[in-house]
Amino acid sequence: MTRTVKVKICGIRRREDAWLAVDRGADAIGVLVGQQHPSPDFISAEEASAILRTLPPFVSGVLVSHHDNPKDLLALIEQVRPAAVQIHSPMTPDHVAAVRRRHPALTLLKVVHANGAHPLATIRSYRGLVNGVVADSCNPSTGQVGGTGVPHDWNVSAELVQKSGLPLLLAGGLSSTNVADAIALVRPWGVDVNSGVKGDDGFKSASRLTEFIDRARQLSP
Repeated sequence: MTRTVKVKICGIRRREDAWLAVDRGADAIGVLVGQQHPSPDFISAEEASAILRTLPPFVSGVLVSHHDNPKDLLALIEQVRPAAVQIHSPMTPDHVAAVRRRHPALTLLKVVHANGAHPLATIRSYRGLVNGVVADSCNPSTGQVGGTGVPHDWNVSAELVQKSGLPLLLAGGLSSTNVADAIALVRPWGVDVNSGVKGDDGFKSASRLTEFIDRARQLSP
């Protein structure tokens, strides 16, 4: 039995871009709040909440945050009220457990850098605490922990899919030109894109969104 690859569009900064992604078939919308590292896509908690409140049923609003202090993240969750949280920081398993205790029904995703040290061991340390992982790329030279536009070695992510025991979203340098190949090799639960669907103005491009989602849906793992 085949299934459809899930598509998350991240780095949404405007309501019109959220609905553009929804109209093209996105399953989830990511808003970045709680900045600790370089990124042009962070918005305020108020802006994020307003965007996610407009989403239709069955489209998940995802809070993406760099915060590694659980108190700070819990405060954002209360403000933004997302359907899911993507922890894009080195938050320790004990601290993730604190978030889980406060929100037992909330979908939690933990980012792991596939081009970093020991990604499989990192994922295993969060087993039982998170619902899934995001295999992303980091760029130590710029300080970016996501949104780099740089692919990593997909063979690493393919191994993570096989051995981690958790649903995996593939991120890092994906675009309409490579997403089908990435899915065919990695066989992820879903894909997560930001810079690969931006236009020249820094906001989401209708044509790039359409091409990306159409090509992501060409293959089912």
